[in-house]
Amino acid sequence: MTIKENFELAKQAYSKWGIDVEDVLQKLKQVPISIHCWQGDDVGGFEVNPSELSGGIDVTGNYPGKATTPEQLRSDLEKALSLIPGKHRVNLHAIYAETNGEVVERDQLEPKHFENWVAWAKEQGLGLDYNPTLFSHPKASDGLTLSHPDEEIREFWINHCIGSRKIGEYFGKELGTPALTNIWIPDGYKDIPSDRLTPRQRLKDSLDKIFAVPVDESYNLDAVESKVFGIGSESYVVGSHEFYLGYALKNDKICLLDTGHYHPTETVSNKISSMLLYSDKIALHVSRPVRWDSDHVVILDDELKEIALEIVRNDALNRVIIGLDFFDASINRVAAWTIGTRNMVKALLYAMLVPNEKLKQLQEEGNFTERLALMEEFKTYPFGAIWDYYCEQMGVPVKEAWLEEVKSYETEVLSKR
Repeated sequence: MTIKENFELAKQAYSKWGIDVEDVLQKLKQVPISIHCWQGDDVGGFEVNPSELSGGIDVTGNYPGKATTPEQLRSDLEKALSLIPGKHRVNLHAIYAETNGEVVERDQLEPKHFENWVAWAKEQGLGLDYNPTLFSHPKASDGLTLSHPDEEIREFWINHCIGSRKIGEYFGKELGTPALTNIWIPDGYKDIPSDRLTPRQRLKDSLDKIFAVPVDESYNLDAVESKVFGIGSESYVVGSHEFYLGYALKNDKICLLDTGHYHPTETVSNKISSMLLYSDKIALHVSRPVRWDSDHVVILDDELKEIALEIVRNDALNRVIIGLDFFDASINRVAAWTIGTRNMVKALLYAMLVPNEKLKQLQEEGNFTERLALMEEFKTYPFGAIWDYYCEQMGVPVKEAWLEEVKSYETEVLSKR
């Protein structure tokens, strides 16, 4: 049978439950995923005097073909985007500035250092998001930045974050879609602290100074991101979930949840509905922790499906900003982007093809037998046939055919670097 014939049969199966598949696909087209640039070069960036990767972050593997120039990274992103259905975004870190060989300290970065990225984004029809980089730097060598007891170091990072928000604002103005500028810091201690409060007071004061500088919210959205621990901050992280959740709610900022930044028994999917009650918007960095925040490539596992279900069933596609955050240097980096992003889109499609209103009704009625039966049966409904049709309609490879394109790109481009 053809892809179209399989689609028509699958569409009939879903229509029995009142699910309009054509309408679902139209909605899915409108959901952008913010794809992180740092998968393409192992979080290296393009600083003239780069520092060794730090901040509790580690990239393992030495697969050939890593991007070493902005042009190579953009080329690799273009290839990945050509294999992913939908129109998406690209997420940059400050270390991806282009300074034409000039040493520019991070607290001196300006919109002009990202003009090439903006020109490229316009050509590709993409939005851009942004992150100040508060790691891999001499002034972060002791693991402290915005909470540092040294006022001079703290001021350096405050100015970097202020400049970052202005760069995000520039992205929004130029591209006609607001940038999410997300602040994550590595601050913490390896061993048990004797004072948890004072560093958090300093962090709060630093954030207050950063956000006191006016930036147009129609062009830039501010977010803050927590973490439970990192390499070198195993016992205490200043910016915990509770800290940032409280700060975001009190100061009308977006709280960003990274799926790798919680205890192994916590799930981000279980937090979404609670946070939507009190926040107009929340943001996600979708990753895959394996025993710890190891940033593995996103797969279509139960938690990814549950995250998508929580977004869809709560009618929050316009309230949850979805970004990705993983890096794997042991496999082809373009393939990593493709696998992870296609899986995020697949999860959203899966969630849209579930009779969510019916399942809510069954729960309200206390009919848990039918609820469980239907939830299980829909796991094997033919959503794969819908996915194949969607890919074909969007002009990207169906099933694993994209892998042949990546292999060809590796032979023709990556292997020659």
